[in-house]
Amino acid sequence: MILEYIVPDGTGQVRLLRVLEQDLKLSSRLIRRLKQQSGILVNGVPYRTIDPVKPGDRISIVWTEPAGDRLVPEERHLDILYEDDWFLAVNKPAGIAVHPTFNHPAGTLANAVQFYFLKNGLDIKVRPVNRLDRGTSGVTLFAKHTHAQDRIIDLMKQNKVYKEYWGVVEGCFSPDSGTIDLPIQRKPGSIMERWVHPLGERSVTHYRTLRVFKDRSLVQFVLETGRTHQIRVHCKACGHPILGDWLYSDKPVPQTDRHALHSRILRFEHPGTGKLTEITAPVPDDFKAFLEQEPDEP
Repeated sequence: MILEYIVPDGTGQVRLLRVLEQDLKLSSRLIRRLKQQSGILVNGVPYRTIDPVKPGDRISIVWTEPAGDRLVPEERHLDILYEDDWFLAVNKPAGIAVHPTFNHPAGTLANAVQFYFLKNGLDIKVRPVNRLDRGTSGVTLFAKHTHAQDRIIDLMKQNKVYKEYWGVVEGCFSPDSGTIDLPIQRKPGSIMERWVHPLGERSVTHYRTLRVFKDRSLVQFVLETGRTHQIRVHCKACGHPILGDWLYSDKPVPQTDRHALHSRILRFEHPGTGKLTEITAPVPDDFKAFLEQEPDEP
């Protein structure tokens, strides 16, 4: 991986370290690794971070990503929504986990991404950025190197990544749009389940009803925070659980064996190009099965 940066006019003479941290936004961890690899060059020459740089100097950052973490590569069709030297975005189908666990080391989206990387000559670590639940479909982002991962996670912490989901809920929210601000924590005695609790972490979900049916409605959710199961827990707390959610709803849905939640849009300012990047996953057919009802008359 190579990053290049020209110190702009008007900067004055500053230490290289300040440019690396403030302008290039390199993490301390990556800077340490670059020092070990002699991967920090100024005008083509290895340079110490304590030394000064001046306007017009060309800073080159060169590093080698560590080899892949040896996930079992598995050939599987990937619906690729976006790819560049920084990121890979895939439209995840429902029913597949994003990343392996100790008990399930294979059969995941990450295994398929590992195969795709190796097939294209990239022996790099698979770095999932947003880990969707097994039953949730849609945009799943992978970072191709540690700097990309650091930058996108930092944007998420600053709430600068727009994350939009579509869900089908039981009944209809009243009012039909608003904000759910309820703290969430792990439910005692459960490894997986979460619940709303005063001692939980602050969790904020914005919602807007898009379409109303006889006993369900299509709702747009925009996450301000990103807690585990956040949308699912908030919907249950409001009395309108996600349709087909085996963990948070008791209402079976015969049309499908997934819950009706789809990661539709990720939008962010690309940390490499500065351009606004929007990645959209079309609504899949199995999600549409939840909408096979005539909407109520207005």
